[in-house]
Amino acid sequence: MNRAGLRRSARQIAPLAWPVFVGQVSVLAFGTVDTLLVARYASQDLAALAVGSAAYITVFIGLMGVVLALGPIVGQLHGAGNPRQAGRQVHQALWVAMGLAAAGSTLLAFPEPFVALSKADPQVADKIRGYLLALAFSLPASLLFTVFRGFNTAVSRPKAVMALQLGGLALKIPLSTALVWGVPALGIPALGVTGCGLATCIAMWSQVLLAWVVIRRDPFYARFELLGRGLDAPDRLALLAHLKLGLPMGGSILVEVSGFSFMAIFISQLGTTAAAGHQIAVNVVTLMFMVPLAMASACSTLASQAVGARDLESARRLALHGLLFACGIAGVLGAAVSWLAAPILGLYTRDAAVAAAAMPLFTWLALFHLADAAQTVAAFALRAWRIATVPLLVYTLSLWGVGLGGGYLVAFDVTGLTPPSLRGATGFWATATVGLTLAALALSAFLLWRVSPARQTAAVSA
Repeated sequence: MNRAGLRRSARQIAPLAWPVFVGQVSVLAFGTVDTLLVARYASQDLAALAVGSAAYITVFIGLMGVVLALGPIVGQLHGAGNPRQAGRQVHQALWVAMGLAAAGSTLLAFPEPFVALSKADPQVADKIRGYLLALAFSLPASLLFTVFRGFNTAVSRPKAVMALQLGGLALKIPLSTALVWGVPALGIPALGVTGCGLATCIAMWSQVLLAWVVIRRDPFYARFELLGRGLDAPDRLALLAHLKLGLPMGGSILVEVSGFSFMAIFISQLGTTAAAGHQIAVNVVTLMFMVPLAMASACSTLASQAVGARDLESARRLALHGLLFACGIAGVLGAAVSWLAAPILGLYTRDAAVAAAAMPLFTWLALFHLADAAQTVAAFALRAWRIATVPLLVYTLSLWGVGLGGGYLVAFDVTGLTPPSLRGATGFWATATVGLTLAALALSAFLLWRVSPARQTAAVSA
């Protein structure tokens, strides 16, 4: 890996990564805005947001992962110079999104399993139900927009997605403010955490409508023949190919996210203060995660296009350089955030007890973030070769087995051997960091093997 190769990779990755980063930060800002507003509204609503967000993310992210199988498929077709077939794959992805939305919305509308796991008191439980009911109506829009996002990223057009995501945030901020706190002059009552869910629903459907307008009016999309013939009928072979890649992709993301979502639910059993402190730490580390996520998306897109064009050496270079760049940036960012923990907490809460609950969690952020960055880029890069089952197996063992299962044993001192410093939420963060580190090492090693020169002649399905 010479310097010329590194510079070339950086020039290719950066133009795709920064719009994805901005767009994803705007999406994350939905949750950040809600956390900041609700943290100042009532601690019960913040506790409900912690559990409700964990439940929604568990449902949405897993389903989103299945839909995003569109990305590697379209990326390879685009790289091979087959735009019409790429457009046909979008229609099949829409069928997948609509089917998944029906199942996911039903689960969100009847969230008793999540409420029961959280052992929330009746008032908090009612707030969780109200919040998730609003998001049940938002989920179909979120998955339909995921199709637009996955397609545009795959054809190296992430700025179109970024623009709509920023527009959604611009709408979300005043809506959440009005619905959380109420506007008596306009007859709008204060809805607390439920208002956050309603604001998200309105913003997401607005994004979908604007995405449809963009596709109709922008001549860029004409070559893909997305419109003009109605929605293609379901194609069994295309759907099976999508699901063959999408189900393990969605499963991987579900395992990864649910590990942390259920961590939030278990931590809520420790009380409102512990749940609120954990919610702040999660929001910070999620914001940090947007950097490696953007780089992972760019690397996966470029490597997929290179695989489609049968330029396997470029695919290898982009995957390995992307992993190197992400780890370097993550190391610096993680150290900086850990050092600035106190002023960052001051931005989130004025409650000294909540800040004190969050502070010990920040000591794990540097290593946590570095491992998170490495495993994310490695897993995304493998998707360019349509490899998703191996990450699923790795995540199941490391994140569920070590991170979540080990966290429960340590945090609740099931064995009686946990030192006081690791009991409670800190124990979950410690084992989650260990689990992520194991996942990062395993997936990075597998990527290095898969793209080694000895494997470069392996055939890739089109």
